[in-house]
Amino acid sequence: MSALRSRPALRWLVPSAAAVLVIGGGAAAGTIVANADPALPDRSAAQLLVDLQSADPSGFSGTVVQSADLGLPGIAGLLGNVTGGSGNLTSLIAGSNTARLWYAGEEKMRFSLLGTNSQTDVIRNGSDVWLWDSKENTGTHLKLPAGATTAEAAPSSSLTPQQAADAALAAIDDTTKVETTGAAEVAGRDAYELVISPRDTESLVGQVRLAIDAKEHIPLRVDVYAKNTTKPAIRVAFEQINFAVPDAQQFAFNPPAGAKITEQAVPQDALKDGGKEAHKAAAEAEKAAAEAAAGKGDFKVVGEGWTSIAVVKGPSVKDLEEIAGKPGDNSSEEPDAAELAESLLGTLQPVSGAWGSGKLLSGSLFTVLLTDDGRLLAGAVTPEALYKAAAAK
Repeated sequence: MSALRSRPALRWLVPSAAAVLVIGGGAAAGTIVANADPALPDRSAAQLLVDLQSADPSGFSGTVVQSADLGLPGIAGLLGNVTGGSGNLTSLIAGSNTARLWYAGEEKMRFSLLGTNSQTDVIRNGSDVWLWDSKENTGTHLKLPAGATTAEAAPSSSLTPQQAADAALAAIDDTTKVETTGAAEVAGRDAYELVISPRDTESLVGQVRLAIDAKEHIPLRVDVYAKNTTKPAIRVAFEQINFAVPDAQQFAFNPPAGAKITEQAVPQDALKDGGKEAHKAAAEAEKAAAEAAAGKGDFKVVGEGWTSIAVVKGPSVKDLEEIAGKPGDNSSEEPDAAELAESLLGTLQPVSGAWGSGKLLSGSLFTVLLTDDGRLLAGAVTPEALYKAAAAK
């Protein structure tokens, strides 16, 4: 476990609690042994989880592609109208994003999200951290005190195999089945496949499949399948990877001429105990905000694990209908609020029951219910699970 604590930027390391649950019997770790390729030694599910924890490559570089098809063409089209047909929001629902990664230790790492006509970079080189947007020709430069640990480097709008694996493994509990299915080849490398499957019938997730590099033990690919499907709804995978330590030049950044750079310093207090106090304070503030919202009835979570449902106070169907009925501004080529509200309502299905009435958005991996009384319920669950939560109030 010391590797996990000392190298927080190695996002592929399994959260220790999840590993204990599986290896210790909290979840049903399958007895199937990965052995599809005679060139690879047999590995059980528990052994693969330990492999993930011990991953410690000295460096690597590669190209990652994230693709999604959540079965929501109407919403994808709506987002396309808002973003002009491009952007990460649309591709997260139906499309793909490409990124480049370089890693040469905790103090040398880089993440580049590639757009059609732009590039967003997060670079750490020693005490210097750069956040860069090529389209806007703007950036932020952070100066870290000596010995500072690295915070999460990837932008929140992006997804890497490490992040996807972390999210899947964090969901492991006694309602989860964990097993192996054999070997795979990803980016030209041999890998074992670990399969995580929810047992709860209300979950829309069929299984999550992790392809783990046979030698370096990091996830090379993560596939999320909806139930009763053979094509992944979400895939995050290395298209190419090289485990040679990247050249130091990859972490050097010189702002181009005319760039607007904002200088920021990280307070020394934020880095005490490797940043633990800052993280603790942030977590406590977040918890307090959530409790305050829950106290007002603005937000709560119903259920746990794979079938947890977020319930928030939001616009009612009537609110959207009123917005849609207001005359818009035809002087702009961009869709106005009325047009967007009307388009959104057109993608939703009218539903009703003992819980009341509202509109439903149903995709392959998640469902959203907007009620007439002003609640929004969402989760990776069946519509029936949302109706049950809506009835409970």
